Amino acid sequence: MPQLGLFDNTVGLMEKVLDLRTRSQQMLASNIANAETPGYAPARLEFEQDLKRALEKPQASERAGNVRHFPVTADSIASVQGRVIREPDRAGLGDGNGVNVDDEMMRLSENQIMYQAATQMISKKLGMLKYAAQDGR
Repeated sequence: MPQLGLFDNTVGLMEKVLDLRTRSQQMLASNIANAETPGYAPARLEFEQDLKRALEKPQASERAGNVRHFPVTADSIASVQGRVIREPDRAGLGDGNGVNVDDEMMRLSENQIMYQAATQMISKKLGMLKYAAQDGR
């Protein structure tokens, strides 16, 4: 029988998302900071598909007994690290710097919105636990 804990896998998943979004934010900020560096190839962190695969493929020993269960294991989530993708300058003009500041600022804003969404999910989850701990008061 699986062990029941205070926190379910949702909190672990959101924790991992926050970690990956933080790393992504750092890379995007570095890209913007190096917008004038000759030969700089901007980096981005791709992890969404890796997380999706971790959610879709639970370990065989922990498959859900019911199709409505959310079969996520902490091990599969913890193993997601993301991939750093470097995008060299393909325009062939100028100093070889591949940073487009407008694109980077858009990615930065998108990443920040996704980070805030994850923090709100964790906040709601903890709020429900608090409500339950206070007997619904």
